[in-house]
Amino acid sequence: MKHMSERGFITALSVIVGLLSGFAAVTIKNAVRMTHYLVNFMVSQEVHNYIYFALPLLGIALTIIFVKYVVRKEVRHGIPTVLHGISKTKGKLRNHNLYSSVIASSLTVGFGGSVGLEGPSVATGAAWGSWLARYFRLDYKSSILMLACASAGAMAAIFKAPIAAIVFAVEVIMIDLTVFSLVPLLLSSGTAVLVSYFFLGQDVLYPFEVTSALELADLPYYILLGIIAGFVSVYFTRMYIYIGSFFEKLNKGITRLVVGGIGLGILIFFFPSLFGEGYEAINACLAGDLGYLFNNSLFIGLHDEFWAVLILLASVIILKIVATSFTFGAGGVGGIFAPTLFMGVNTGMLFAQIVNLIGIKQISTNNFALIGMAGLIAGVLHAPLTGIFLIADISGGYELFVPLMITATFAYIIVRAFTPNSVYHVQLANRKELLTHDKDANVLQMLEVKKLIETDFEVLSPNATLRDLTEAISRNHRNLFPVVDEDGILKGMVKMDDVRSMIFHHDLYDKVKISELMYMPDYYIDPNDSMDIVANKFESSAIYNLAVIEDGKYIGFISRAQVFSKYRKQIKDVSHV
Repeated sequence: MKHMSERGFITALSVIVGLLSGFAAVTIKNAVRMTHYLVNFMVSQEVHNYIYFALPLLGIALTIIFVKYVVRKEVRHGIPTVLHGISKTKGKLRNHNLYSSVIASSLTVGFGGSVGLEGPSVATGAAWGSWLARYFRLDYKSSILMLACASAGAMAAIFKAPIAAIVFAVEVIMIDLTVFSLVPLLLSSGTAVLVSYFFLGQDVLYPFEVTSALELADLPYYILLGIIAGFVSVYFTRMYIYIGSFFEKLNKGITRLVVGGIGLGILIFFFPSLFGEGYEAINACLAGDLGYLFNNSLFIGLHDEFWAVLILLASVIILKIVATSFTFGAGGVGGIFAPTLFMGVNTGMLFAQIVNLIGIKQISTNNFALIGMAGLIAGVLHAPLTGIFLIADISGGYELFVPLMITATFAYIIVRAFTPNSVYHVQLANRKELLTHDKDANVLQMLEVKKLIETDFEVLSPNATLRDLTEAISRNHRNLFPVVDEDGILKGMVKMDDVRSMIFHHDLYDKVKISELMYMPDYYIDPNDSMDIVANKFESSAIYNLAVIEDGKYIGFISRAQVFSKYRKQIKDVSHV
């Protein structure tokens, strides 16, 4: 740090972040593999189908025990943890995130929880980026860049998709792609994917062979698939929020565990393809093998019935997000990326099967299954570019780039019309904590009302006289005087401009009461209000000082000048060169 420029040091640090986030992703992946191996080793084939009912419940119970008695702090779900850290804690993540998501998600997914590992991988990588930023005492903009580099690195490692990971950091993590950030993002992403290659091999995640490239006659079907993917994404988001709110109303953790665990067990018992991440099912679907719908299932006897294939495809599309939400509601830890891909590949396959059944035109079921994943990523995550580049990267299907663009774009257009925020962003948006690519809005949101309150105003009693006011004027440079009773309740305010002519009439000093001069403000704010509310009230009122009142009690004032001054300083602190 003594002998390197700031950019040089950040560049070097981004390589370290890439290594750490790459190791985090590899560790999570291998931990789940080991857990799966141990579970399968301990379970005999005779009871294999029935054990599906109990395994997810056991895994979630172990996760809860680990979180409650070892971590002793809440373990949030992956990417929302990073977004919350960026928006509210200046990029500082708790130290338990260095390891907690690795163990918790391994227990959840390893025992069959219907969630993914991408979110926990990103959270773990980001925690290491945050730790490094704190260790080297980096400023705000560099700390956020480290989180973005770590997030990109984790995504690059787990998907072996370095370019898509950078796009993900820009679209989902909301990092500004500037000259300052581009090189560190490239280095961290590239380093992390090399770590993944070393430990997991260089094969793409979903091997895919394009047997038929773009046909212009298929264009209407790509558009239609995008529209359908958009509506499936709307269903995904709303069902996720609905079931999540249902579990929040259950007061006891044991109740949530029992309800969610048993519900998940029932779903997996009838539809075993909902077990775990679902990557094996995705690969089988892309290869045109739909046997995963029937394997270990009560419906194995219907394997050759085409109508059964269509019904089961529709069922797993509808029920995957239910199983995922049950996993989260019961107390499991994981991500939604894998469920999104699972629903996407099955949506594309079902669409192609129905089109071919109708017989207007025969289309490639494998191509549409692949492109369906891009549509769901674009819709569920509100990240069309991530969907396009990720699916092309992880499958090697670059010859289908134009269809990927078409389907992802239409899916995104549809979902934005119904759900303004993705599942990652909706809770932060509801709490007015969501950062976007609007730098002005972000900087305003970073300001805290409580830190802007000014309390150096002379306070007057309702029984005070004009004489008391003139004495207060001589002691204070302010032109505003709050009138507060003995209980601290704001009764009104006196403005200097309203009494300026009276202070020269000494005969009125003891005759005129403050209660005759004060007025109650039309606009005031609560110390818990967001800066958006403060800014709107300044704009609509055209006044220069807003009273801060909590439960009727006077706290102080916030001035327009103070807000502007802090805003300019914050802009300087967060701007990348």
